[in-house]
Amino acid sequence: MKDVITVLYDDFETLDVFGPVEVLGTLADQFNTVFASLNGGIVRSTQNVPVLTVPFEELNTREYILLIPGGVGTRLLVKDGVFIDNLHRLADNAEFILTVCTGSILLSKTGMLDGKQATSNKRVFAWTGVESPAVNWVKNARWVRAGTIYTSSGVSAGIDMALGFVMDQYGRDTALQVARTIEYEWREDPIRDPFAELYR
Repeated sequence: MKDVITVLYDDFETLDVFGPVEVLGTLADQFNTVFASLNGGIVRSTQNVPVLTVPFEELNTREYILLIPGGVGTRLLVKDGVFIDNLHRLADNAEFILTVCTGSILLSKTGMLDGKQATSNKRVFAWTGVESPAVNWVKNARWVRAGTIYTSSGVSAGIDMALGFVMDQYGRDTALQVARTIEYEWREDPIRDPFAELYR
């Protein structure tokens, strides 16, 4: 079983977190979710959902998957050197990294996406190049895989990406079974993003 360390901060987007957690948590024999934040304690989403977290410094797990959500809170965190340094340390030791929405912009500030393809929320897509021009930002993508790093578009796209990750690890049949279990209509094609053309 692998831990899914989910990075939380004030004003994260609720579905960015609990969409992928629903997918991975359906495979309870494979994944265990750990919620973590820089200082620990209660962290609240933009929708005021409280989540109890452990501090980054208390994490001692190995062979983990790192999940980085987006949300309004990323606007401040991209300028927070202490947070980015800690995120870099966590990401550097992760077996896989999954980002949702503007979580990819947070990850990009570590330099780990430089020269790689990635995507993000299309509603604020112009922000990606401003913050991290060394990343090959792909607009027309629901999610993108670059080796062990998966990045997805906005909010609900994280569910599609998580199912894509499950498919890569355990096969398409398993991913489809998870989608059926949660009664979700999976967008299997990672380059089919109906929202990309809405925001030019």
